[in-house]
Amino acid sequence: MPVHDPFPALLLVEDDPQLGPLMAQVLAEAYAVTLVADGREGLETALAEEFDVMIIDRRLPSLDGLGLVAALRAKRVTAPILLVTALGTVRDKVDGLDVGANDYLVKPFEFDELFARLRAIRRVFTGEGTMIVIGEWAFYPESRIIHSPYDGRIMLTERESDLLKLLADNPERTFTRNQILKAVFSDEDLPGTVDTYVHYLRRKTDVGAVITVRGQGYRLGEL
Repeated sequence: MPVHDPFPALLLVEDDPQLGPLMAQVLAEAYAVTLVADGREGLETALAEEFDVMIIDRRLPSLDGLGLVAALRAKRVTAPILLVTALGTVRDKVDGLDVGANDYLVKPFEFDELFARLRAIRRVFTGEGTMIVIGEWAFYPESRIIHSPYDGRIMLTERESDLLKLLADNPERTFTRNQILKAVFSDEDLPGTVDTYVHYLRRKTDVGAVITVRGQGYRLGEL
């Protein structure tokens, strides 16, 4: 008899007493689902077990979805995450992606779309895409992942990845804050946002990842 691979392990963190079990039941057609209804319990479960993909509701008791995603990424959990919420403004989506979610799905949704989104983020995650070599590090901007020779796979947020790609594509060029702001961030952001994300990028990778050129701006450093 052939041995079949088990279903991919999926963590579903959803506190709605009706929607959660329904989603778990439908998703069980293609995934091994673990359903949790509390944010902190979701964090403990995600850190205790290995999951191939996660679905996290934004509004959760004890620890909301944004806090949960941020905590998972801070712990170097790199499994792809789909954030699900009733909040559908552009800012809500940006906030979700910025903390480390891979995609964002607004309620109500069709299950066909849910399955399609899961397939998409898993496909990007398992096929990391074009690699940019930065010293001893390997950066995959399409999947927002950088491989450290010391700590392994590190997940970047969308803006951290876009910032690093801008610098990595132009390693000899120094960018002013305004140039980076225009290329990477939105019109609503201030120049100080650039400094904040440079700090985030250095903290996740290495202090030498981005060099400050006094009076001019930033350029790619050495990793």
